[in-house]
Amino acid sequence: MEVKNILLFTVSIITTYLCLFILRSKQSYSNNVFAMFIFAVGIWSFGVSFFDITQNLELAEIFARSYYVAALSIPLFFLLFSFSFPKKSPVLSTVQNIFVPIFLAISFSIFYFNDFIFSNVYLGKFKFVDIDTRTYTLYFSYFVIVILLSFIKLYKSYREEVDIDKKKQIQTILFGTMVPYIGGMIFNLILPIYTYDYVWAGPLFGMLLVLIVFYAVYKHRLFDAKVITSEIFTFSLWIFILIRALVSQDINETLVNLGLLAMTIVVGLFLIKSVKKEVQTREKIQTLADDLKKTNIRLRELDQQKSEFVSLASHQLRGPLTAVKGYASMLLEGDFGEVKDGVKDAMEKIYTSTQDLVVLVNDYLDVSRIEQGRMQYDFTVFDIQQLVSTIITELQPNVDLAGNKLTFDFEMNKNYMVNGDQGKIKQVISNLLDNSNKYTPKGEIHVWVRNTGDGKIQISISDNGVGIHPDVLPQLFEKFTRAPDASKTNILGTGLGLYVAKKMIEAHHGRVWAESAGVGKGSTFFIEIGEYRQ
Repeated sequence: MEVKNILLFTVSIITTYLCLFILRSKQSYSNNVFAMFIFAVGIWSFGVSFFDITQNLELAEIFARSYYVAALSIPLFFLLFSFSFPKKSPVLSTVQNIFVPIFLAISFSIFYFNDFIFSNVYLGKFKFVDIDTRTYTLYFSYFVIVILLSFIKLYKSYREEVDIDKKKQIQTILFGTMVPYIGGMIFNLILPIYTYDYVWAGPLFGMLLVLIVFYAVYKHRLFDAKVITSEIFTFSLWIFILIRALVSQDINETLVNLGLLAMTIVVGLFLIKSVKKEVQTREKIQTLADDLKKTNIRLRELDQQKSEFVSLASHQLRGPLTAVKGYASMLLEGDFGEVKDGVKDAMEKIYTSTQDLVVLVNDYLDVSRIEQGRMQYDFTVFDIQQLVSTIITELQPNVDLAGNKLTFDFEMNKNYMVNGDQGKIKQVISNLLDNSNKYTPKGEIHVWVRNTGDGKIQISISDNGVGIHPDVLPQLFEKFTRAPDASKTNILGTGLGLYVAKKMIEAHHGRVWAESAGVGKGSTFFIEIGEYRQ
């Protein structure tokens, strides 16, 4: 068997496999048309190969006619493919689906039952004689017109496509198929007018045409690379060993090749099976990942809606609470007349509870603003030591009421100027100091402000209260995080205050953290902000 026949036989086997592979993959109009396109190339190669091998005149004529019909189908299916890739064109209607079978049936009848292009076949050399120039001109014109229409449609799709990946795929088909088409037309349409000695090269260009289109379609994620690569490699190896067995010169070499073929068939089947299993597993993982991605997007949407709802609810609640608190304060101060002791005690409870609710509502409002990126900061330069002193003075009555002792220290003649939002920093320090007071039953609280000397100003608030469990410390500044027994000391805590404090200090390019030796051993909260220097 000559090398050219081996090549043509290999092309026929590979195209047949590709055709079957596509037909059993994802079903679509584009896939089906492409499968028929590959099948036509396979029949074309098959006809050329067996025409050259056979010495029977009748079979030679049958293979020659098959070769011309298959060649006629290639540009037709390529045209249909151009109207269906990457998406099906509205032009492809029932009319086209009816026209194609009729066209192929008429072409088959003309070529098989009439001497449309040739009348005599000569064996020996690969050539046809007695070509009818007029009909052959029509045959040639058909190829040129249909291929040009295909390229025009692909170029139009390229211009209209907005997806970058799809544009690259169409571009690959446009420019990648030009050379195979030109080569195929030279060796199978132009040279046959003079000689048929090189017609066998045409199907090789056809195979190149198939592989280029297949690559572009694969890039469109219609097929799986690993499966087809492993199968093509395995089948090609089988074909190679089978051909070696057929062309062997002695029986021993033939038996060795057949034994090797049997071994590669077993190993190849296991290889293909394992690759398919891996691909299926990967597809399941990819599906789960896609579902998880969609779920995460939905969760983010729900979280955004939650933040918007909390923000709206907080705004709506703050107004009535402020009114209740204001009127309770006015009643306690006697603006509406003298209040009896029993009523005054009730009004004090209303005022205190309302104040606690206002703090909670403000925490929720701050969280929603932070998460939506709407928190506003008014940066000014101020003395943070004086701010801490003011906060201590304001909170001293609450500390005395809780039975705690509060001390405040700072280094004299140091720079405590910072650039920040004075109101936000006051809110953070007040929150931390208030927490120490609430979680320290009749103990001591110590506040220290110092300049670290490395461009940082540090504020520490220490107490000998309930302390913090080591497992809680890493999550202490996250939303809704509280110590397991925190509600025994402060039932109104929500776990939002420290989260808000962290976000506000981070907005000042500072940091806040906590340290504790354990439960019952007190705790220390630190705030660190950059020093302002003129």
